[in-house]
Amino acid sequence: MKKILAVSGGVDSMFLMYRFRDEKDAVVAHFNHGTRKSADDDAKLVRRMALEYGLEFFDKKAELGPDVSEAEARKARYDFLYEMVDKYNGDAKIYTAHHLNDLAETIAINLVRGTGWRGLAPFSDTKVVRPFITEKMTKSDILAEAAKEGIIYRQDPTNTEDNYLRNRLRKKVSLLGRDELLKIAELYEKQVVLRSEIEEICESIASEICDDNKYPREIFRGLDDNIAMEILREVCAANNISLTRPQLHDLLIAVREYLPGKKFNLPKDRFVGFRKNWFSF
Repeated sequence: MKKILAVSGGVDSMFLMYRFRDEKDAVVAHFNHGTRKSADDDAKLVRRMALEYGLEFFDKKAELGPDVSEAEARKARYDFLYEMVDKYNGDAKIYTAHHLNDLAETIAINLVRGTGWRGLAPFSDTKVVRPFITEKMTKSDILAEAAKEGIIYRQDPTNTEDNYLRNRLRKKVSLLGRDELLKIAELYEKQVVLRSEIEEICESIASEICDDNKYPREIFRGLDDNIAMEILREVCAANNISLTRPQLHDLLIAVREYLPGKKFNLPKDRFVGFRKNWFSF
């Protein structure tokens, strides 16, 4: 199975490439967001080091501009990485350089944005491997190892700007010690197990209540909001629909209250149709 190393040029990902430099099934993938002129030099460094290590190199450049949101930039980057997975017919995993500080930052961001309990269990994509989190490595660990091995890297100047929520939270997370970060990692691991169990139960319920792509409305009226939303999330997933938590909450209200004959609009020009006792996609 191919290991697609996501390498930006920063210290974390350059150390990731160094760590996997002798892996015969590793390839390097670099995405240039096109948000700053210096990013071209990042790409040149990643290419040069990949070739020096004897690793196959792939890159893509977009023109997202300096005002792109963090969410848009992340989506564009992962779209490219998923394209790489498809290049190998799915027989590949994406390897990223996330570490314990990144984990703490992501959990903090999720809680600030109100993503609920799922925000405690991020990084759930089974196509992505995060070896530094598995190894309980912190940012300080990576900096120390990179210095020891003489890793060459480039610093993204936007990482110090306060435009993005992650950058503002990063300053606070950097004050946490190893013990605090390990406690967060322990909580994360427990939540990942819990998330898996909840999703398995809700997936089973969603399957059981489905009758020829029709779902009974009364069940959702009688359940607690949080439980109803978890089951509804799996109902949507079974129909290849992904909704944000606010969108899911709006759909739950529609399931409970919409009159027969009404429709609820979904992303990508899809909708939910309602009858007296059931709804369907």
